[in-house]
Amino acid sequence: MSGPERVTRRSFIKCVGAGSAALVAPAAALRAAEEAAGAGGPRPNILWITSEDNGPFFGCYGDAYATTPNFDRLASEGVLYLNAFANAPVCAPSRSTIISGMYACSLGTHHMRSTYAIPSDIRFFPQYLREAGYYCTNCSKEDYNMRKPPGTWDDSSAKAHYRNRRAGQPFFAVFNLTVSHESSIHKSAPKTSHDPAKAPLPPYHPDTPTIRHDWAQYYDKVQALDAQVGGILANLENDGLAEDTIVFYYSDHGGVLPRSKRFLYDTGTHVPMIVRFPKKYQHLAPGKAGTRTDRLVSFVDLAPTVLGLAGIPVPENMQGEAFLGPEAREPREYVYLFRSRMDERYDMMRAVRDKQFKYIRNSMPHRIYGQYLDYLWKMPATRSWEEEYKAGWCNPTQSIFWGPKPAEELYDVAKDPYEVNNLAADPAHADVLERMRRALRDWILKIRDTGFLPEGDMVERTAGTTAYELVRKPGFPLERIVETAEMATDRNARHLPELVKRLKDPDSAVRYWSATGCVVLGEQARSASDALAAALADSSGDVRIAAAEALFGLGMTDKALPVLKQALADKNPRVVLHAVNVVQCLGEKAAALLPAVERAMKDSGDNYIDRAGAHVLETLGNSNSASSRVQG
Repeated sequence: MSGPERVTRRSFIKCVGAGSAALVAPAAALRAAEEAAGAGGPRPNILWITSEDNGPFFGCYGDAYATTPNFDRLASEGVLYLNAFANAPVCAPSRSTIISGMYACSLGTHHMRSTYAIPSDIRFFPQYLREAGYYCTNCSKEDYNMRKPPGTWDDSSAKAHYRNRRAGQPFFAVFNLTVSHESSIHKSAPKTSHDPAKAPLPPYHPDTPTIRHDWAQYYDKVQALDAQVGGILANLENDGLAEDTIVFYYSDHGGVLPRSKRFLYDTGTHVPMIVRFPKKYQHLAPGKAGTRTDRLVSFVDLAPTVLGLAGIPVPENMQGEAFLGPEAREPREYVYLFRSRMDERYDMMRAVRDKQFKYIRNSMPHRIYGQYLDYLWKMPATRSWEEEYKAGWCNPTQSIFWGPKPAEELYDVAKDPYEVNNLAADPAHADVLERMRRALRDWILKIRDTGFLPEGDMVERTAGTTAYELVRKPGFPLERIVETAEMATDRNARHLPELVKRLKDPDSAVRYWSATGCVVLGEQARSASDALAAALADSSGDVRIAAAEALFGLGMTDKALPVLKQALADKNPRVVLHAVNVVQCLGEKAAALLPAVERAMKDSGDNYIDRAGAHVLETLGNSNSASSRVQG
């Protein structure tokens, strides 16, 4: 991750203060113009205030350590959502879902900071608002993880502001605030306003001075965020527009201390969300001012909700469900969550949550939770936690993060909000496990989850098309791919004969998961050695790498290393990144590949390959020149 698209203090002032010289109609004239333009009454202005990387660390959510008077006042004037969730626990896939009203893993835009194509008939929701006469502005972060269609915004810049619209024109305005972003605690402040000794630590964090300091510093950033939100709301009031504007506030995902952002636990996906309705639009609200609702909502629902509030029909391709206004659906039973590649590190998780339980399916259980990720390790708290673990000072709960994952996780989040007591193997919860497992599988197949294609393979198979279209072609075997992935990752050796058979399947993704299953089984897959050796000549780079990793684990380094060396020189950067990830996992026995890793870094021009490669060289060898090329 190259860091946030920064909104500095100066650009923030531009955002909240821009357009002061523009002519703004008096409130009465604005209302009259809107009533004339819209059938059935005036159309509401809609204001979004979004923040980065924070969970519900507010007083109005019961957090006694927080200092958030503006959020608390907003909650007293609006509706507070207790069960609002980002569908992805990191910004770009999360924003991809928001702007399209479609799950990023359905579009093929689920990998962090990727810009893969989407079908030309899929549009961003502000385009519909603009066509209906709304003035649409975004100040100023986009980060949609895909190419933006022309005509999305009237203005998307540090100067974008609703004040610049035509007199009488309704607006949809977004103000993105970055003060609470992860990068805000990369450097330790000498002092904090919040007392580190009083910081409420989650049970999975060891109690160290560094971790306490980072928590206190982060709450300082949330306090600064609160002040910025107060400034935006004051401007709206001073402009005479508060009574004409529905205000949304939410964070783009959870965070930000380690084991939150990037992970599907509530600490990474549960977000604060407050919606305030003026009196004239109170009929659209689910309750009066000060209401707290436990209705499940997620980011895929935002686009259809806003379109419905503006009186615009919801396009059929949108996968979300409006939760407010005339298009509102019945409350949903589940929200669905996904995680794929995060910056330079491959992992894959899918999850489903209802009001009480969370079920997580880990499709790469052989990888530890705490895989090294350059941007995450810039945080002092991450390094402190790792040091405590390596020194043997972490208790069992604090140590889980540094080990391989189970295939399935099940949590009673009502009783276990930090999700540390996995109930997946508890016979008393077998019925819940099966219900949640089935709900997740049904969703994966319904939305046609493209994430079951390894990224390098997806790049090669979508030449001339898109991932979204590819998995919807008649006869595309997504059901078989998903079935194979489940067999491959549940650590059950009884599946091995079928996995060996599927190593010769016509579909490359089926072959990839079959080979990955042999990696997961380790020594139990020794009888698959011949089939894996044959797979080293597969047409898919991802299949060859997975087969090589499996054989390496069986001690057949003479067969595995040449294939990995070849993969490190592949023309497909995502195949190269996959190979670098595997070299890291193989450890010192793969040190012979260090020159190939360094060449890959020099030849690729890919920042993620640089980052992953630099860590390989740092931990398995030494190359100051290569490491210096990596940018934060």
